[in-house]
Amino acid sequence: MMGTKERSFAPLINVSLEDLVPADHFYRHLDRTLDLSFVREFVQQTYAGLGRPSIDPVVFFKLQLVMFFEDIRSERLLMQHAADRLSVRWYVGYDLDEPLPDHSSLSRIRTRYGIEAFRRFFEKIVEQCQQAGLVWGKELYVDATKVKANASLDSLTPRFAVEAHLAHVFAEEAAVQAEQDMTQEEEVSSEPSERAEVEVPIQLPVTLSQEERETLALHNEERHDWLEELGAQDRSVTGRSYQRIADLRVSTTDPDATIMLHKDGSHLGYQTHYVVDGGKARIILTALVTPAEVMENQPMLDLIFRTRFRWKLWPRQVTGDTKYGTEENIVALENQHIRASANVRSDTLQGLKPRSFCTVTRTDVFSLVLFLPTSYTGMRQVPYPDGGAMSPTTRGTPNSSRYFFLMLMAPTPSRWNDHPQCLFVQRNTRPFGLLLRQ
Repeated sequence: MMGTKERSFAPLINVSLEDLVPADHFYRHLDRTLDLSFVREFVQQTYAGLGRPSIDPVVFFKLQLVMFFEDIRSERLLMQHAADRLSVRWYVGYDLDEPLPDHSSLSRIRTRYGIEAFRRFFEKIVEQCQQAGLVWGKELYVDATKVKANASLDSLTPRFAVEAHLAHVFAEEAAVQAEQDMTQEEEVSSEPSERAEVEVPIQLPVTLSQEERETLALHNEERHDWLEELGAQDRSVTGRSYQRIADLRVSTTDPDATIMLHKDGSHLGYQTHYVVDGGKARIILTALVTPAEVMENQPMLDLIFRTRFRWKLWPRQVTGDTKYGTEENIVALENQHIRASANVRSDTLQGLKPRSFCTVTRTDVFSLVLFLPTSYTGMRQVPYPDGGAMSPTTRGTPNSSRYFFLMLMAPTPSRWNDHPQCLFVQRNTRPFGLLLRQ
């Protein structure tokens, strides 16, 4: 006889959430491995000493991890997911009869903490990975991922109109805030108080003259630091032959998102840039989110040098795809004795000076990579710069079918320094090893 199931639920009696979550569940393992009690110290200054108790900061950051692991895009969907999952309730410490935090509370907490709290949280996790021996540090990978924004192209508006409107809206608020700050300063100055001694930072022993210090300070002031600017585009830099669309139009829904070309068309979005350790654990060491208009190669050097300084690493090699193979990136890495393993971009090959990469040669026996037009492919032998002959290989370059490799061995760099087709030196490769054995 076919049975039927009626929906009849009785109240739970003597049932613990601890018994409902399997012992080998992922969130149990995560709770045992990662202790998040340190986040209370990071956000202590954002709370008052008195008042109604807030949501535990540990609970907030645990929910952020759930959002990451479950690939959830909003706090509203996150709380719907948490209400439906016993494992998530167990992980954040809420019993079956306890009401979960409202999604609007999470949005306000995230805004109040600011990006600095999230950056410290990220670095603390990486620090724990480094202490556990999961960071190798000998090789670094750089890459970027496109992320669609939750905004439509129809929300694009002329930028000058949006900036003028915001300036008018917040002008009165800024004036009131300035008046309040001035009043507070006068009250503090009128009260007698002992001035605390300001500690002067100890200067590191460097061999720089005063003129060199001033030049370096001026250079650092003028350069665009992508990490300090939180990935914002440098609007002061424009090209002579083109104009960025983002300089003229901005989204009123998501002002930070810019137009991004995707396989299914144009969208508003972002670029997430990251530096990954080359060890087996593949730990992400540094991350940066920028508008989609920021190309992958632009913040690369800031990310690499930040990674070296913050985690005290000395990588032997940095690996990236063709988009990172610009002349500026390769020369900067090689000057720091770091091998740049990235294919040279096709636009970098055009107009590149012959001696741009001659300074990276550290041995008299080396492999020289020449990029010549495909019209040379029919030649069996191509003359050396000072006589002799060399044979072209059958392989094409990874980044452009219009060029092909020519490998040769020369006793001294002077034989090719002035060659008009010389572009760069590729060391420690398989053809290089074959040449050394010959």
